[in-house]
Amino acid sequence: MSTRLEERLERILRVIENLAREAAMGVPIIVEGVKDLKALNRLNVKGDILLAKASGKTFLGLLGEIEERGKPEVILLLDFDRRGREWTRLLVENLERNKIKPNITYWRELRSLAGREVKDIEGLSRCVETLKRKVNRD
Repeated sequence: MSTRLEERLERILRVIENLAREAAMGVPIIVEGVKDLKALNRLNVKGDILLAKASGKTFLGLLGEIEERGKPEVILLLDFDRRGREWTRLLVENLERNKIKPNITYWRELRSLAGREVKDIEGLSRCVETLKRKVNRD
């Protein structure tokens, strides 16, 4: 069992490492809120991170903020719940319409690897910590 846990942890850490690398190269990341931002910081993902649902921002306001960045690509990393999936879908449609590439690769990989116990990005850092504890216990 611990081998499966170790493999899962390694895969999650590899995805996070790649995400951190892209963020360091200036690719903006879109998350839902402040807690998600803090979770990414705990995972050493730092860079241009925009908050989708902070301080009463509207969907159109978020799109405008993304466009102002003038970047050809953004990484979408919204929550894995129904609302997060819906916002991701809407952002993909609207960003593509505005000729901005929405990268949802990390979102898909993390959603798949994290499993049912993680419903949001803020839970991702707790998941990694828990997996590390379980792996080190064995």
